[in-house]
Amino acid sequence: MCDEFRADKGGALPDWPDWCSLPLPAMYPVVTNGRDVELREHQALDLYRLATLSAWRMTQGIYRFDPAVFEAIADTPVTGDLSHEILFRLPEWAVYVETPGLLYADEALHGFFAHLDFALDTGTAELRLLLDAEGALDPLALPLGPWSLSESIARTLAATGAEAVRAAPAAAGAGVRTVVKPLVSLLLYLCSQAAEIGDGTRRPANPQPKKTKRGPRLFQAEKPTAWDVGVRLGAALRRAYQAEQTRSPGDGTHPGPKPHIRRAHWHGFWSGPLEGQRRFGLRWLPPIAVNVESRDELPATVRRVQ
Repeated sequence: MCDEFRADKGGALPDWPDWCSLPLPAMYPVVTNGRDVELREHQALDLYRLATLSAWRMTQGIYRFDPAVFEAIADTPVTGDLSHEILFRLPEWAVYVETPGLLYADEALHGFFAHLDFALDTGTAELRLLLDAEGALDPLALPLGPWSLSESIARTLAATGAEAVRAAPAAAGAGVRTVVKPLVSLLLYLCSQAAEIGDGTRRPANPQPKKTKRGPRLFQAEKPTAWDVGVRLGAALRRAYQAEQTRSPGDGTHPGPKPHIRRAHWHGFWSGPLEGQRRFGLRWLPPIAVNVESRDELPATVRRVQ
């Protein structure tokens, strides 16, 4: 069914952006077995779950942050006028991010899936998360539009009634509040230009169509692929932290700012000739490593896996 929907993209079906694997309605005939019926509550939950999982199965990327980088990014607040458009740069249609140490509704949150959805009728976008907690697989939706990401989070947390069931069906409100901001921050790092993903020899990407007797077709990944995130940056952070902690108070040196991840922010700038018409612009800057040695000079880290 997914192949049929993709084949009709821009033809029998309206077109949708390349950053979306499949719009949510593609899962409707899967859940209803092809029948035109109103969804029950448990079917609606399956609709949201399958929409995320169907996108993830194409690449099956698992993202594992270095512990030091994970902590720094997760603690970065999502504030200011951060635009949702940065999320269009997710490395794959859907990602799975491991979240060691995070709790969701007092249970361990193993990780979360994330993908972008596109509404064919309104042309709006949503960030859809699927929280992989102990005994739960809960969907969570963040509306995206001409407002900041912090506003998207606020709208989701303020959802009530039927909208709350749609946004976070089986989750306690307090559980969502504790995790939604760190999860969005982790995604922002994956979307940033300076994101360190993998060992530098290859990068995650969406599948490319292959020729078949029935025309071009996309094939799912044969198995999951684990991507280490921020390995060299994390090693540099730990060395710098250790150097700061072991520095003697009487060594006569004036310490600079501690190594840290500067939170993502907007940067205002002027462009144009000094004498004449000048324009003020605004640019989004991703999380930046501050007072950390150049990553090009960092030693490579090799992890042996079975």
